[in-house]
Amino acid sequence: MRVTPTELFDYLATLAIKTDTLEHPPMFTVEDSKRLRGEIPGAHIKNLFIKDKKGSLFLISAIENTQINLKTIHEVIGGQGRVTFCSAEVLGEVLGVEPGSVTPLAVINDREKRVKVVLDERLMAHERINAHPLVNTMTTGIQRTDLIRFLAETGHEPLIAQVGAVPEDAV
Repeated sequence: MRVTPTELFDYLATLAIKTDTLEHPPMFTVEDSKRLRGEIPGAHIKNLFIKDKKGSLFLISAIENTQINLKTIHEVIGGQGRVTFCSAEVLGEVLGVEPGSVTPLAVINDREKRVKVVLDERLMAHERINAHPLVNTMTTGIQRTDLIRFLAETGHEPLIAQVGAVPEDAV
C-alpha cells in the first residue's frame, strides 16, 4: 500500500523533522521545475531510479544540473555492470510513485529495502534540499541532516559519493 503525502508528513512529524511545502502545477522535468518553482531557497534535485544488470535497484539524487554518465555510474555506486532506467511499473511497485515524482522521500514505500540510495556529495553541501513529497504537484524543503536521518529511519542508509559533474557554465 502506497504512503500518501499526508502520511509522509505525519511520519516526518513523528521524527520531529520540520519541512515546508509549496503546492504548484505538476512538474515532470528539471526544466518544468526551473520554470515553475519561483524562488524556493535551497538545492533543487534530480533523481534517477536505475537498475544494474543483476537487477539491483538504485535511487540517485543529485543537484538538478549534475551530468551523470550512465555508462560508468555503476563503478561509483557499486552496481554490477551498466545500468538502465527502471520501468514505470517497477517505480510504482517499489517506490510507490509515478514518473515525474521520483524522490528520495519515496523510500518510505520500499518496505523490502530493495533500493540503495545514493546522494551526490555536492548535494550534501547544501543545508536545505528540495524534493517532491511523493507527488510532482508539491515541493518540500527538508534540512540535509533531516533527510539523512529520514533515510536511515526507513532502513536506507545512504551512500554519499560524487556521482557526476556540474557543467562549467553552471558553476
